[in-house]
Amino acid sequence: MKYLHTMIRVTDPDATIRFFELLGLKETRRMESEQGRFTLIYLAAPGDEAEVELTHNWDPEEYSGGRNFGHLAYRVDNIYETCQRLMDHGVTINRPPRDGHMAFVRTPDNISVELLQAGRLEPAEPWASMPNTGSW
Repeated sequence: MKYLHTMIRVTDPDATIRFFELLGLKETRRMESEQGRFTLIYLAAPGDEAEVELTHNWDPEEYSGGRNFGHLAYRVDNIYETCQRLMDHGVTINRPPRDGHMAFVRTPDNISVELLQAGRLEPAEPWASMPNTGSW
């Protein structure tokens, strides 16, 4: 058995792609179905075969309960640098990496994404005393 992908529904593919690109993922392929009125966009981290499938249904649809999905998780080389890059682009750090190991952010469609430090970093400011924001 081999893990292939996780699918999430998105309302703004461009915004979601930009979000995942900030994490280091790149688009690997795209498929459009005129008959089914949807677009599938696949992204993956360089060198990783596992993908995130973004499903964009062309007809407007309200998605709620993103938290019910759970979360995606990615290991990062430097969690402080990753969180700073996301913040610099307007992304809220919902659960800051106070411990130098774990943080949570959300996609434009409110899907929770866990960031895990490869190894451990020492707790550092401003992260160590930054409060949680919203839910994660």
